[in-house]
This record gives sequence, C-alpha cells and structure tokens, in this order.
Amino acid sequence: MKPYLREFIPNKLEDIPDSTSYEAGYLVSKNAGWRNLKPVIDESKCVGCLQCYLHCPDGVIFKKDKKVDIDYDFCKGCGICETLCKPKAITMEVEK
Repeated sequence: MKPYLREFIPNKLEDIPDSTSYEAGYLVSKNAGWRNLKPVIDESKCVGCLQCYLHCPDGVIFKKDKKVDIDYDFCKGCGICETLCKPKAITMEVEK
C-alpha cells in the first residue's frame, strides 16, 4: 500500500491558501522552551514565495507585508522552513 501523497502546485496567487490548515487559536501550549535552534528570516533575501508558510508543520509562519514572519512562541525549530527556502533567506540559529 502506497502512502497518500498530495502535491499542490499553485498556478496563480489566488490558488495559495489564505491560512494554514487549522483555525486561529488551535495551538494553545507554547512549545518554544525546549527548542535548540530557531529560524531567522533575512527579509532582504525573502522573495515572498510562501513555500515556508505552506509547509510549516505547526503553522507558525504567517504572511506579513508580502513576506513572512514567525510566531516563535509555537515554533519547535524543526528546520523544514530553512530546507525549503531556495533563496536561503531562512537560517537556523542557536537559541539564546
């Protein structure tokens, strides 16, 4: 049995979802306390492709002025956003 794989390639800006798959307020427990690395966005490199926004497993990346920002209270530091960022606008830095 093959796992279900869903591939969605937007053709137009209207095809990109306006929000993540959960309603606002779904994440209620802050989980940033155990994170070792956190993603940091270099806004000068961000092209607004929204790949990090679309693939963040916790939905902590949100649209902000045609670019993105991160809600660090709920980010677990998995690094998926850094891996997907082709212009290398996101880097994982040691949590201080």
